[in-house]
Amino acid sequence: MDKFITVITPTYNRATNLRSLYRSLLSQTNNNFIWLIVDDGSTADTTNVVSAYVAEKKIQIKYIKKENGGKHTALNLGIKAINTPLTFIVDSDDELTDDAIEVIRLYYEKYKETDLCGFSFLRKFPDGKINGNLFNPDEKIDTYINCRVNGNDTNSDKAEVYFTSCLKEFPFPEFEGERFLGEDVVWARMSRKYQMVHINRPIYI
Repeated sequence: MDKFITVITPTYNRATNLRSLYRSLLSQTNNNFIWLIVDDGSTADTTNVVSAYVAEKKIQIKYIKKENGGKHTALNLGIKAINTPLTFIVDSDDELTDDAIEVIRLYYEKYKETDLCGFSFLRKFPDGKINGNLFNPDEKIDTYINCRVNGNDTNSDKAEVYFTSCLKEFPFPEFEGERFLGEDVVWARMSRKYQMVHINRPIYI
């Protein structure tokens, strides 16, 4: 079966952190995904750690290593290599709920024929507390700017899943010598053209 989503994880010198994320991916109730790790020039033992995960053959893993340039450059390189319909950016020091991929699949099947850029789910802390506000109403279809910026909810993180074609259409701008760029720069640009579905389901820890 062709995979419908790629979980992309940019990482830099966080080989030890990857273990918790890897375990949460192994626990998924739906394994119809690819885990793409983009190593942004780590000097730590990331290559060997990832090679051990690949050798276990428990989930499909792809690994790209590049020179250090910042998270946004790692995302740009990784997104160019993604061929699945959906892309889910997950940081190396975070985890997913066991049903995250299955929850995404359910909403993808419902909305895949629409002209949207993706889905915004909730994040929660390890104690179960939701990070930020709930969406009102649930499954609100609106732009990032209207729902998050004008809704005064930009200080909390959500779990955004995007149609890969939209991420390829709106790459992260790169500037020589600049190693940090907030992802909301792209989300705001994208929202000038596309809406997304805002869903009250926590899938990200």
